[in-house]
Amino acid sequence: MKKDTENKLINKNTKPTSMRILVYDFLNSQETALSLSEIESYFENADRTTIYRTLKTFEEKGIVHSIQENTTTKYKLCHDGCNETTHKDRHLHFYCKICRQTTCKEEISFPENVQANFRIDEIRLFAKGICENCLESLQ
Repeated sequence: MKKDTENKLINKNTKPTSMRILVYDFLNSQETALSLSEIESYFENADRTTIYRTLKTFEEKGIVHSIQENTTTKYKLCHDGCNETTHKDRHLHFYCKICRQTTCKEEISFPENVQANFRIDEIRLFAKGICENCLESLQ
């Protein structure tokens, strides 16, 4: 797995340091988007600044996309199609008010081939509500 991660980072023009490999593998194992604090709590002995710089590098290189949620930024791995110049992050980010998890709802997305006389560089689709798991437990 470590070699796969190294190759993925190299393919994104990112030097595969030990911390970058650890952060990538951790994010790869997560179903939901996570904040810096949540990621930091997993790496008890790591420096917060190093983790933050790793996430910012990942964002610049198209490895993660950030989700602005009120005053908190959360991070989720991108698909392989993202790169340094283009994030293909055109899907809905959904925050559940009960379990407080943020998930990517890729089945709800903004089309890429919009005919317009302007260029869209970034789209942020964000919704709040109650996720399917929490809705089930309410019934």
